[in-house]
Amino acid sequence: QNMLEELLIHKPDDPIQYMINHLEQNNDDAPRICVLGPPASGKTTVAMWLCKHLDAIRISRETLLFKEILALTKEAKAYKERKQEIPNALWANLIQERLSNVDCMKQGWILEGFPENQEQAWMLQSSGIIPRHVVVLYAADTVLIERNSGKRLDPFTEEVYHTTFDWPSDLLVQQRLVKPEDLSEQEMSNKLLEYHRNFPAVFQIYQKVLKSINADQPSMDVLSQVLTYVQTRHRSAAPFTPRILFCGPPGSGKSLQAALIAQKYGVVNICCGQLLKEAVADKTKLGELVKPYIDNGYPVPDNLVMKILAERLNALDCMTNGWVLYGFPRDIEQGEQLQKSHFIPN
Repeated sequence: QNMLEELLIHKPDDPIQYMINHLEQNNDDAPRICVLGPPASGKTTVAMWLCKHLDAIRISRETLLFKEILALTKEAKAYKERKQEIPNALWANLIQERLSNVDCMKQGWILEGFPENQEQAWMLQSSGIIPRHVVVLYAADTVLIERNSGKRLDPFTEEVYHTTFDWPSDLLVQQRLVKPEDLSEQEMSNKLLEYHRNFPAVFQIYQKVLKSINADQPSMDVLSQVLTYVQTRHRSAAPFTPRILFCGPPGSGKSLQAALIAQKYGVVNICCGQLLKEAVADKTKLGELVKPYIDNGYPVPDNLVMKILAERLNALDCMTNGWVLYGFPRDIEQGEQLQKSHFIPN
């Protein structure tokens, strides 16, 4: 899917060679995450924690300007030195250059605090930079203004702490913490105003891959919710045939749930026990082999069950509409047989 997206965006002259290069260089399972939010919402903390946890590369305005040696870094720094705003196009080109490096392709990336507005988001998209997950942190403006005044930075690790909410237990870390160049309360209010003005347009662009998370809760709760979200896979827009398996102990409601699912979504409802009885009643060849076991109350051998089940799951209605199965597998051997027969629930 990622490769097709890239093909549509870049329209290379030689699509076959482009696809070969993509498969050689890219890891399509690597994280591609944007962490967004207003000032003091905890973007850096979340991005750094995700990088450690997912072994991905963190990219922020600071890392692009002061940690990387890229072709465009000098030009961007010149704007900074002249106290001028760096143009959106230059930021987008810097990010594109950094993301095309092998480490980002292989390990994935966490883009922190960018895009901030609609123009930046569009520029990223037109450069082929499309995040799989966008995490947006939010909190009340009063909370963010209070947080901003207590922020402290560890110059060694770049980790962010807070005098009230997140003070390090290590004395050495405490001693080396510095107060960053904080915004005054008025500047902070202006920044928040600008954020609230720009953000709805960014939300519109990323709404299908975006999750808002309340940053005004214990940091471990925030991080846990973020990790849960970025590890989910989004539903593909491709045609989808459901293959559903219900497991559970006797009396847990498998047959009722399967019947409801089958009724709602038009998939074929298959009860393994019922299937065996039908095979016996229809006097099929396999049914004749199964009959003595059922008559004497013995369990039917797995290989016979699997043959009858495979026949049913290969039928046209199952292949076209999908299926919901219960009563099989009952143990790990049966589960492995189902996998080997390529009937893999999705």
